Amino acid sequence: MCSYSTPPLSSTTLGPRAMIPTRFVLARSSAVLGVSEWAALKPSQLHALQASSRLLSLGIQDRAKHREAPGKKPLSEKKLKRHFVDRRRVLVRGGNGGSGISCFHSEPRKEFGGPDGGDGGNGGHIILRVDRQVKSLSSVLSRYQGFSGEDGGSKNCSGRGGAILYIQVPVGTLVKEGGEVVADLSHPGDEYVAALGGAGGKGNRFFLANDNRAPVTCTPGQPGQERVLYLELKTVAHAGMVGFPNAGKSSLLRAISNAKPAVASYPFTTLNPHVGIVHYEGHQQVAVADIPGIIRGAHQNKGLGLSFLRHIERCRFFLFVVDLSLPEPWTQVDDLKYELEKYEEGLSERSHVIIANKIDIPQARAHLPQLQARLGQEVIALSALTGENLEQLLLHLKALHDAHMEAELEQGRQPLRW
Repeated sequence: MCSYSTPPLSSTTLGPRAMIPTRFVLARSSAVLGVSEWAALKPSQLHALQASSRLLSLGIQDRAKHREAPGKKPLSEKKLKRHFVDRRRVLVRGGNGGSGISCFHSEPRKEFGGPDGGDGGNGGHIILRVDRQVKSLSSVLSRYQGFSGEDGGSKNCSGRGGAILYIQVPVGTLVKEGGEVVADLSHPGDEYVAALGGAGGKGNRFFLANDNRAPVTCTPGQPGQERVLYLELKTVAHAGMVGFPNAGKSSLLRAISNAKPAVASYPFTTLNPHVGIVHYEGHQQVAVADIPGIIRGAHQNKGLGLSFLRHIERCRFFLFVVDLSLPEPWTQVDDLKYELEKYEEGLSERSHVIIANKIDIPQARAHLPQLQARLGQEVIALSALTGENLEQLLLHLKALHDAHMEAELEQGRQPLRW
């Protein structure tokens, strides 16, 4: 009887790619066949088993290659701030109307059935709609084309109209055309028809008359309206924090709300407006906007200038944040009111409260009596860093909000609610 010697299995015999799957297959084969039966395998049988293990190895590697890539990670808060856009030029075209057709009805024993060409469908409108979840105009494209209507059909069937295309915009979006304001979208749910869809064409059935029993006339669909609109975002909030750079506005917004604006020890840390929501009992919410720092001459477009001064005019009342650690802090209030008044007449006369920040610094506390004597009005001294005296600010903010709500209701206007 002849015997066959089986060479030892190794990575050299099977190759490095099939090393792990081969051991897996051989281990399973030895468990099924048994040790004695495994040792008695012929070389041809062994080679067939090795080939099947290689195929299994390649199949596993192919599946690994074609494994779905993990989903894209959402943008971080810092990257989202870089994508803040508050101006946008948009070209909008409404959908084209579908064309009407010219055809005649025909069936057995009814030779002259008459015209039955249907009308074309109307083109879809393009509508701007306010969405609370949208915070800037970065998601708005520069060009939109509405959906066109379908052509008419036989048997007097009208074409389907084009669907309405909605463009989501943030609260406080101003729509301009040729320098003229055409819409002010300042409340959630507000809508504005940016472009009308074209009317559908008429089929020959429409032209049927007593003196024309077999019309062949049909009209094409009309093109949609085309407009160039300029969208401008003006932050809508109840309160606006106004102050010079590095006065602590961002730190104060962090302390009283869940907003997380960037905080650093250098000027112009805040380059985009941030809105934080302050919650009170009874599900009342007050929106507070952190406006980027204003410098002297901002009304002449110095510094951030007019780009962010316009975000202030929508605020119902102001929080003037003063850096109490600087010498003569009362001059900051005068300069801020001067810049607001030069930008828009009467803006500095709105309801406001003076906030003296950084009272935790020793030299700042010494300036507080002089500041109160110079201004002649109540000053809320606090520290956004340590949280000292924040309760007084929250109570005063609630009082200003309630007074604004009552004034709006007395004038028959619906107040802004968050």
